[in-house]
Amino acid sequence: MSRTPEPIVYLVDDDAAVRDALTFLLGTVGLPVRAFADGVALQAQVDRSDIGCLLLDIRMPHVSGLQMQEQLRASGVDLPVIVLTGHGNVDLCRRAFQQGAVDFLEKPVDETALLEAVQRATSQHRQRRAQADSVREARVRLARLTDREREVLAGLMAGQTGKQSARVLGISVRTVESHRAHLFEKLEVATLADLMRQYLGVVDAPGRPP
Repeated sequence: MSRTPEPIVYLVDDDAAVRDALTFLLGTVGLPVRAFADGVALQAQVDRSDIGCLLLDIRMPHVSGLQMQEQLRASGVDLPVIVLTGHGNVDLCRRAFQQGAVDFLEKPVDETALLEAVQRATSQHRQRRAQADSVREARVRLARLTDREREVLAGLMAGQTGKQSARVLGISVRTVESHRAHLFEKLEVATLADLMRQYLGVVDAPGRPP
């Protein structure tokens, strides 16, 4: 079994004193930090596989925090964003949340509030990644099914009995039951409830349906 990666905090702030202070604070609770003076440096070094969050100063030269937030999202970086600002206002807060920020903290940042926000964000990110991994694995298993097994699965999801599926598909009940046994094995489920949970989790997940 692979080890769950430890969370990492990416920090972008053009103030070196702020970077040093926040890096030290987060280090006291065992959170590694990768700090950058601007978003360009972050984009060049961010690892999209990392679990964690991004602390992003909203007012920076060249590229603002809001612009950087949008660029990162467009490039496939899914780290939860906590926005930091010394000039908070309702419009900035609204725009940050519209672009997917999970929290908005004003400087000088309350240490407890920051640590709690980071812990929440990293926990949410870990849960989202785990769910995404589960969906990917379920899609791989669904891809193993034959066309007939998919038809039998569709009947199961529609609540059909074995006799009803046999009549609809023009095959024997015994054949339906055989296909059902095979698809349960391929999907690695033991009960109908597990099967429905897995299938509906894939159908309802973002991305291409199975």
